[in-house]
Amino acid sequence: MIRSMTGFGKSEFEINNKKITIEVKSLNSKQSDINTRIPQIFREKEIEIRRMINDRLIRGKIDIAIYSESLGDTGSAVINEGIVKSYFTALSGISSDLELPVNERLLQIVMRLPDTVKVQYEQLNEEEWELLQVHIRRAIDQVEKFRVQEGKALEADLVANIDQISRLQGEIEPFEQQRIENVRVRLTEALAKMQLNGTVSPERFEQELIFYLERLDFNEEKVRLTNHCNYFLDTMKEKDANGKKLSFIAQEIGREINTLGSKANEGNIQRIVVQMKDALERIKEQVLNIL
Repeated sequence: MIRSMTGFGKSEFEINNKKITIEVKSLNSKQSDINTRIPQIFREKEIEIRRMINDRLIRGKIDIAIYSESLGDTGSAVINEGIVKSYFTALSGISSDLELPVNERLLQIVMRLPDTVKVQYEQLNEEEWELLQVHIRRAIDQVEKFRVQEGKALEADLVANIDQISRLQGEIEPFEQQRIENVRVRLTEALAKMQLNGTVSPERFEQELIFYLERLDFNEEKVRLTNHCNYFLDTMKEKDANGKKLSFIAQEIGREINTLGSKANEGNIQRIVVQMKDALERIKEQVLNIL
């Protein structure tokens, strides 16, 4: 079964007067590349979060973002009253000594000084962590569902292009006899220009022609190309992740098509080979996004 590496999932929940939002996004990549953006309170669980994602999503450039929004009146930032009063008293004394006015602007200056605001960090409790895991799994479920949907579109496109290569291979056959005749004519003309017709044995010429045509024979390439195309279609039906395997098979298909082109020696066959290469390039582009 084809699954894309592209996907998106999102889940939300509320706990302890907070709203937690989890977003997971996946794009294509050769390996597993996980990037995290999570609040400080969940940092101690980052390794476990990465493991959860890697075990399920396997491969891709994966971004997970966890957002925490306070739903109450209290926040994590608290004014350090003792420090503020100490600063204000000291600055007021200096202002009086310098005969400068003491007004509300002085408080604004004080609030910009170090340690006037302190941040109280929360401690992660077990209940919150358990609920977070549940919703991370839900977001991953959505990513996997998205991947399956995208995979169906990829599968249809890949099958169409493989079918096109097979169809084009069948179109080569009518031109194969003409190809042999073209080789025979070129060799005969070359001999005529060299004025060796009187000294060349017809039997010897036929033997050399057969040897030359055997070197240009591409029946084996056609058989291998058919087998590779069938193997590609069979591999697409496998349940496990098969993107890398399909990529290797596509390389083998390309090797046989290139050999057909190099042995063609006939304009119509070469044009067909170009169309086959075009279909193969589309396959290679799509395979890059398969899990």
